[in-house]
Amino acid sequence: MATSALVTSCFAFIAPAAAQEAGDPITVTATGLELSVDNTGQAISIIDLPEIETVQGPDLSRVLRRLPGVAISRNGPAGSFTGVRVRGAFSEQLLVLIDGVKVNDVAAPGGGFDFANVLAGSVERIELLRGPNSVIWGSDAMGGVMNLTTRQVDGISASAEYGAFDTAYATLAGGVVTDRVEAGLTGSWYDSDGFSAASTGGEADGFRQWQLAGRGRFHVSDAFSLTANGRYADGRLEQDGYPAPLYAFADTDDLQDTEEYSGRIGADYQGDRLTLRGGYALSDTTRLYTGESYGDFPYETKGRLERAELFGRFGLTDSLGIDFGADREWYGFEDSGSDRSTTLTSGHGQLSWGGPAVTLAAGARYDDHELFGDEWTFGANGALELGAQLRLRASYGEGFKAPTLYQLYSFYGDEGLNPERSKGYDVGIEKGRRDGMFFAAATLFRRDSTDLIDFDLANSVYYNIGRARAQGAELELAARPSQNLRLGLVYTYLETEDRTAGGTYQGNNLNRRPDHAVTAMVDWATPTGLMLGTDVRLVGDSYDDRGNFTRLDGFVTVDLRASMPLGDRLELFGRVENLFDAGYQTVAGYNSSGAAAYGGARVKI
Repeated sequence: MATSALVTSCFAFIAPAAAQEAGDPITVTATGLELSVDNTGQAISIIDLPEIETVQGPDLSRVLRRLPGVAISRNGPAGSFTGVRVRGAFSEQLLVLIDGVKVNDVAAPGGGFDFANVLAGSVERIELLRGPNSVIWGSDAMGGVMNLTTRQVDGISASAEYGAFDTAYATLAGGVVTDRVEAGLTGSWYDSDGFSAASTGGEADGFRQWQLAGRGRFHVSDAFSLTANGRYADGRLEQDGYPAPLYAFADTDDLQDTEEYSGRIGADYQGDRLTLRGGYALSDTTRLYTGESYGDFPYETKGRLERAELFGRFGLTDSLGIDFGADREWYGFEDSGSDRSTTLTSGHGQLSWGGPAVTLAAGARYDDHELFGDEWTFGANGALELGAQLRLRASYGEGFKAPTLYQLYSFYGDEGLNPERSKGYDVGIEKGRRDGMFFAAATLFRRDSTDLIDFDLANSVYYNIGRARAQGAELELAARPSQNLRLGLVYTYLETEDRTAGGTYQGNNLNRRPDHAVTAMVDWATPTGLMLGTDVRLVGDSYDDRGNFTRLDGFVTVDLRASMPLGDRLELFGRVENLFDAGYQTVAGYNSSGAAAYGGARVKI
């Protein structure tokens, strides 16, 4: 009897992405307000804290590869730029939110987000909406929307681990949850000697970072509450570069110092028919590049986004409602030679209807950019319950991405640039429940992109010319054959094509988009309480460059993990990443980690 109870408590830590905790999973990426994923036809996947803790470690990309449609590339060891591509979209075309705050780097040339700067121990939930959704979120949501929710605990939780490359990682979280107040704070520290980023180098490139995140809510009444959240991260990364006289990629004593902070204050109202959520948010990223490659001329960039926003929902009848919203964004960009800003003002509306077996929604958005003028985007989705736990869903979404301030105002910029645009379609079928004994989902998708911004090497300027298509299929499987065993599999097939008419690369595959990507997961709770698990990741071939001259070979990695709870509060854990020491590259010329072992402990009070 005691052994059975122990096994059951162990499985509180296991929840594959396709098999969520009991109850309908809730998302905010679909409308900006809480909505059951069963009430939308959009493709949404959710990973919660138990699964994040099961995977173990600070590297969030090891968790993200469990999501369908995702491909990840990294320029070397931990801390190096880590890009996430969804359904073949450019990594800069994924809108990333942390606690609902837009955090894409406004000062980066392409305006993307570097996932290397988020430690997994500070995250308790990951939501990924696959496909364009600019109707709700506006600029940057061309390929998808990801929302990361930071941790909030009731009590105290701490973990620490040590392992390969002299890596130390610790997390401490504390919080309180009462009927009126929810508040929590999480701090993380990471330090690693790393390994050489350059595949031809021998000097290790280390990374250290500390970060602090907190969020809270005060319930003024049953219907009205005040909210606040904030995050700060400070990191230093050792980098390789292109030293004289050969100017080939090799060991250098370069440094990148990155400081990020973001936050939001707001208020929520929940009435019988009316729901409102308003707030003011900001995000700021500063990067300083120094060292051998920069000499007496360090390079610094600063990007800042401020946003005033309102999301709302009004129930016209029990089955008919309208989601609406408005926002204004202020963008600021500075580097060693520029100091520029612009604004974007937007409004959107979406009508939805839900019957006993059918859910339908359609909406539109209007954006007015200070420079390029106005932009309309549209979207629609629906779902149909077929019976016998079968569910059919489909969606159409449009996305756009405003030119970044770097593309507009830098030495290489052009103020006449137009926004990039995309149109995405998908249709899928699901069987079973996400919290049940079996779940399966299959999805077909296509996205066409136009007015892509490219760099003209001959004239050293950004310009609109690119067209691209990405299409394919996604498969999700999850099964629980017994109380002690859970299985999961995520597979993505992807075809991409550069469709720029008359362009040099017309007909080529888009770079760093593998045609196949599979993650298989197994977790077993032994009769003794020992937890054993593995993730097997298979990635197909791709090309590193747009010309398709440099091939990136496919690879297979195997991660093995174990954990042992000692009572209700203490857990020991360990893992081996890349168990068979596979050699591979996700960016040509940059190393990836070989076999590496880590061990640690976790305590909850």
